[in-house]
Amino acid sequence: MAEAPALPSASTAPPPEALYLHVPFCRSICPYCDFVVVAGRAARGPGSRVGRFAEALRTEIALRADLLDRSHPDRPPLRSVYLGGGTPSLLSPAEVGATLGLVADRLGIASGAEVTLEANPGPDERGDLAGFRAAGVTRLSIGAQSLEPAELRALGRRHHPEDVAESVRAARRAGIGSIGIDLLLGIPGQDAASWRRTVEAALALGTDHLSLYHLTLDDPDEEGLTGPLGDHLPLRPGARRWRERARRLQDDDRTAELDALAEPLLAGAGFQRYEIANLARPGHASVHNRAYWERRPVLAAGPGAHAFDGIATRSWNAAPLDPWLAALRPPDGGPPALPPGDRIVLGPDEIRSEAAILGLRLSAGIGPGLTDDPVLAPVLAWGRAEGLLAAAGDRLHLTARGRLLSNELFLRLLP
Repeated sequence: MAEAPALPSASTAPPPEALYLHVPFCRSICPYCDFVVVAGRAARGPGSRVGRFAEALRTEIALRADLLDRSHPDRPPLRSVYLGGGTPSLLSPAEVGATLGLVADRLGIASGAEVTLEANPGPDERGDLAGFRAAGVTRLSIGAQSLEPAELRALGRRHHPEDVAESVRAARRAGIGSIGIDLLLGIPGQDAASWRRTVEAALALGTDHLSLYHLTLDDPDEEGLTGPLGDHLPLRPGARRWRERARRLQDDDRTAELDALAEPLLAGAGFQRYEIANLARPGHASVHNRAYWERRPVLAAGPGAHAFDGIATRSWNAAPLDPWLAALRPPDGGPPALPPGDRIVLGPDEIRSEAAILGLRLSAGIGPGLTDDPVLAPVLAWGRAEGLLAAAGDRLHLTARGRLLSNELFLRLLP
């Protein structure tokens, strides 16, 4: 990626390197979850809409491929495909295989590309992992969140710690070559002892990748992210009450201490931190997620899915499922159309700021073109003076202290 931000014309936007597919179905909705999710009868039983959704998703992929055929007829194949959610493992292997087959046919999937599927670990949620591997999945991301029974209950999760272990074992038996586990910091009732047990248990499973996310409890309605063209769904009243109680139990200083506690455990097990919240054994860093942090072009499909043209335009599909389905599978039998959504075009100052913030999330940091930018220089100098940034040759990267206090630095980098 070029370090210096630039704003060429839209016609020079590069073709996508990655594809994100959002599958919005879950068995139940956790009260802390901010992703676009629908549950209940829409996700299971005779009223399930999963099959109709999968057909519509393939229609959207085909429509977006039609546009790319005109703008980039000689584009290279994709380096990564990511099925996120929601719970994509609720799809059948046949649906996953049909979807990946269409992607390969219309967009191309490079040899050795990373193909990730997110899965919940419960026995009725993880799906047929051997079938997913046969369909083309190479990487599994397991939404464990914790390996402590009390914390899982506090989060409203349906699975148990043993389900996570069985998911890892099943993925290994299936031949999935890279397995990651997501964990949360800042869970109500979490302390140093329970966090240490969770990290040690995750390491004992032999996982290849760990994502350690701080539990954030925002309100998408207050932030203006909902509505007909918004990329979030309105917060349910029960979830809002849960978040209000949980926020009173959170302590940012304690969460930072827990984050620091994990560092020597993970380093001792051969994990390398390549991004603020992500660590991996050598060779298992997420190709797809790096595309976001490196501001590479990403195509997206599905309700609430976000795309980026690699230069300045960020676009998204609206979150509500019904309008999305109606556009792609019109009830009157008419021709399909791309679903409703919106976009923003970043200006030069916003591109500069975004490139610096995303670049500093990576352990490699930022280099010339950003480190010597006159607009950014005062903030970067402040970060070095405060011990949040350190130099390595002509690059700047976050220190351990800077990683824990990165939000303070990033707020100052905003235009």
